[in-house]
Amino acid sequence: MRSLLRRRRLLSGALVPAALVPAVLGLAFRPAGAVVVLDSTWRAEGGRPGRESEGFGAHEALARQPQFASVMSLSEDDGESWDTASGTWIGNMAGPNGSLQGVVLTSGHNFEPGEGADNFLYRTLGGTVRRGVRLDTHPLYNRNNKERSGYDAAIVRLDRAVTDAGPAPALYAGRDEKGRQIVMVGYGTRGIGSVGENEDYNNPGVPAAATNMVDEVMDAVVPPPRDDDAGNWLQVTLRRESEGADRLDGLLGAGDSGGSAWMRTQRFGWAIVGINANGNGDSAYGDQSEFARVSGLRSWILRLAPGARFVG
Repeated sequence: MRSLLRRRRLLSGALVPAALVPAVLGLAFRPAGAVVVLDSTWRAEGGRPGRESEGFGAHEALARQPQFASVMSLSEDDGESWDTASGTWIGNMAGPNGSLQGVVLTSGHNFEPGEGADNFLYRTLGGTVRRGVRLDTHPLYNRNNKERSGYDAAIVRLDRAVTDAGPAPALYAGRDEKGRQIVMVGYGTRGIGSVGENEDYNNPGVPAAATNMVDEVMDAVVPPPRDDDAGNWLQVTLRRESEGADRLDGLLGAGDSGGSAWMRTQRFGWAIVGINANGNGDSAYGDQSEFARVSGLRSWILRLAPGARFVG
């Protein structure tokens, strides 16, 4: 499990965009991973004390839907475990010698200072394992997630092409995420809303997904401030069913940042809108998860992966 980053921000029920309020301080945020789900759904799916990991069947089925086949698991112990981190394959690009290389979009904080792309192995849902050969972290990411979670992004070039992850996914270039339902997909720590994340609920190496509604968006601040939030993020909150949550709603937990958040667009189908970046508290009811906003990373992604497909 990766080391935990901390983020502090004043929250009053929900996070307020910087366009409306001055600088904020408050709750601690940490890297995000697999899903924490509603107690009621977990029980309906067979979860109970002593069988904590068995209540995620619906969320595992959601993660296995073909439109999310490009989400990959990462291992930093030579394949012993596959719940350290996540990423998303976004296409194959020509390498230096003319051969094709897979390109993976993930979080920058997955890599400690001095680590390279070869710190991980990268595995597709179908089981194919690739090695990383080049790492590019977003230039505005300074490893301070109090200020730059919206730029907590990295692109990894793999040693060979990826051929078993379905078609290359679309990336969202629009600005219409607020109030929309997203699906977050990842590998790692699980839990339920009344408990938060807890390893007793885990099913290592198996992806899970959850839905939620984007309740806050912060646009990029240009030029980025030196000692304040640079924006470019999306946020969701884990609500109870009595508060309007849908059956498959959830939140990110710790353990595998770098997975992706998806939104269904009317014209172009499913597209990636965010990169799993941060969460606060124990990922329990009332807590939030935060995503680096893909639309604000468009020029950087296209510079490193010119074949990436943006829509919207």
